[in-house]
Amino acid sequence: MEQQWVLPDTEDEDSAGFWEHTARHELVVEGCEDCDQLVWPPRPMCPNCRSTRRRWVPVAGTGTVWSFVVPHPPLLPAFAELAPYNVVVVALDEDPGLRMVGNLVASDDGEINEIDPHSIEVGEPVSVVFHQIEDVTLPRWVRA
Repeated sequence: MEQQWVLPDTEDEDSAGFWEHTARHELVVEGCEDCDQLVWPPRPMCPNCRSTRRRWVPVAGTGTVWSFVVPHPPLLPAFAELAPYNVVVVALDEDPGLRMVGNLVASDDGEINEIDPHSIEVGEPVSVVFHQIEDVTLPRWVRA
């Protein structure tokens, strides 16, 4: 059976620029044009100064595992056969308050369930890799 992924809307007004960058294997976050606050996830207004002027700011793509979960069935049908798998929350090095969600994998084309979840440690360093599924390039994480 072919995997049917639940994928993000890459044409969403607030996040389309993010997905354009990931397609080029670049990790970015929003930056406020008025107060220079870095913002994640993307939103129409800066939570610091309420400006609607924003830009995409490249980040290094490194961070640490801030938290993680291991989902078990029952799950969305698209993920049931892969369970158990990990979902990590990564605090970015540029600002630990910026946290991205993804999977910890062994390589950019690895399966989301290939890492033994018992081996994951909060605080371990990770770096971003990119994996294309259909027409979406997803950021994922490998041990640094």
